[in-house]
Amino acid sequence: MSDDLHNRGPADRSRVNVNESWEVRYWCKEFGCTETQLRAAVKAVGVSVVAVRAHLKK
Repeated sequence: MSDDLHNRGPADRSRVNVNESWEVRYWCKEFGCTETQLRAAVKAVGVSVVAVRAHLKK
């Protein structure tokens, strides 16, 4: 089965996946941060969108 290219968001919107470049771009735009900031936040608090968002707002 191929990926649905019309679906622009991440497959699991409750988790931040930094292993796919298109998801990194999506989350950086969503959070208004750089890739470095996103990766550091995921390393610090895990992949939960709620936790990453809270960490980046500090």
